[in-house]
Amino acid sequence: MGTGTVRAQGADEAAERRREQRGWYFYDWACSVYSTSVLTVFLGPYLTSVAESAADPEGFVHPLGVPVRAGSFFAYCVSASVVLAIVLMPVAGAAADRTGRRKPLLAAAAYTGATATTGLFLLDGHRYLLGGALLIVANASVAVSMVLYNSYLPQIAPPEERDAVSSRGWAFGYAAGSLVLVGDLVLFTAHDSFGLTEGEAVRICLASAGLWWGAFTLVPLRRLRDRLRTPAAAPAHGWRQLAATLRDMRGKPLTLAFLLAYLVYNDGIQTVISQASVYGSEELGLSQSTLIAAVLMVQVLAVAGALGMGRLARRYGAQRTVLGSLVAWTLTLGAGYFLPAGAPVGFFALAACIGLVLGGSQALSRSLFSHMVPPGKEAEYFSAYEMSDRGMSWLGPLLFGLTYQVTGSYRDAIISLVVFFAVGFVLLARVPVRRAIGDAGNPVPDRI
Repeated sequence: MGTGTVRAQGADEAAERRREQRGWYFYDWACSVYSTSVLTVFLGPYLTSVAESAADPEGFVHPLGVPVRAGSFFAYCVSASVVLAIVLMPVAGAAADRTGRRKPLLAAAAYTGATATTGLFLLDGHRYLLGGALLIVANASVAVSMVLYNSYLPQIAPPEERDAVSSRGWAFGYAAGSLVLVGDLVLFTAHDSFGLTEGEAVRICLASAGLWWGAFTLVPLRRLRDRLRTPAAAPAHGWRQLAATLRDMRGKPLTLAFLLAYLVYNDGIQTVISQASVYGSEELGLSQSTLIAAVLMVQVLAVAGALGMGRLARRYGAQRTVLGSLVAWTLTLGAGYFLPAGAPVGFFALAACIGLVLGGSQALSRSLFSHMVPPGKEAEYFSAYEMSDRGMSWLGPLLFGLTYQVTGSYRDAIISLVVFFAVGFVLLARVPVRRAIGDAGNPVPDRI
C-alpha cells in the first residue's frame, strides 16, 4: 500500500471521527435542557404546588397510602429516581459493552425520558402522582442515557483529543440550557400576552424540554456508529465489573478514601442544585421569573468559576482549592438559612456564590481522581467514579425530604445539607493526596 493511500485513509478516518464528535456534542445539547429547565427550575416548585393542592387539611398527601408532607414529595421522587437509576445503569452498561450496540440503548433511554418529560404537560389539578411517576422515569432515563453517551468518548476521541472533546460537549450543554431558559423566561413573564395562565406557561416549558430532548437526539443517533463485538471479546462489566473494580481498589485504599469523600460532598452539591428552586419559591416566596434568572446566572458563572478555580489550583493545589470550595458551599447554605423571605437580591447573591464554586469543585475533583488511578485501569476506575457521581446522589434529597417531613420547615431542610459538606471536608482533608498518587504508580505533580 502506497504512502498516498495510507495518508488518504488517515484523512478519511479523521474526517469520520470529527463527524462523530460533532454528533456526540449534540446529545449534551439535547438532554441538558431537561436538567436546567425541568429539574432545576420548573418542576420542583410546580409539582410541590400540585401536591399541596391535593393535600389533606394537615398538609399531607398519601401516595400508596403513606402519609407524606406535600412539600417533601418532590425530594422523595428525586431520591427514588436515583435509586432506580442505580439499578438500571450497570445493566445498560453491561448490555452495551457485551454487544457494542450502544445506539439502540441510547435511543431507548433518551426517548423514554423525552416522552416522560413531554408528558409533564398533563400535570395539573391534583395529579401529583402522575407528576411524581413521570419525574422518576425521566430522571432515571437521563442518568442511564448519560452512561451510554459517555461510553462513546473513548471510541470517538484518541487520548490527546479527549479533554477537548469532553469540554466541548460540556459547553454545548450549558449553551443549550441557557438558550432555552431565556425562551422560558420570555414565555413565563409574558404569559398573559400569549393568552396563557401561569400554570399553562409552566407546563409548556416542561413539555418543550421533552420535545427539544427528543428532536436533537436524532443528530447523535444519525452520526454515531456502533462497534459490534463478539461475546468472547467483551469484558465483564455492569455490576460484576463494578464489584471487581471495588475489590481492586481495596489494594489502593487512599484512592478509595478519596472516592468516598467525593461521594459524600457531591451528594450535597447535587441536592442543592435540585432543591434550591423549591426553597426559593416555597420558603422565600420568590417568583418563577426570579428563579429562572438566578439559574441563568449560575449557568454563566459556573464556566467562569471553573476557570478561576483552575487558576487557584495551579497556585495552591487542587486539594486545597476543593477544600476551600466546600467551606464556601457550607457558608452559602448558612447564609441561605438566614435569608429573609421576599429578598431576591440576597437570593441572587447566593446563586452567584453557587455558580462560582459549582463548576470548579466538580472539575477539580475529577482531575484529582485521575491522578490516583493506576495506569491501564482508567476506564474501570472511572466507571466507579461515574457511578458515585450519577448513581449515589439519593441520600441528600432523602434527608432534605425527611427533614421537611419532620419539621415542616424548608430552612431546617436546607441547613441539614451542611452535614454532607462538613463530613466530605473531613474525609477529603484526611486523604494524603501525594502519597495516594504515588501508591497508584503515577508521577506526583509539583503542585497538587
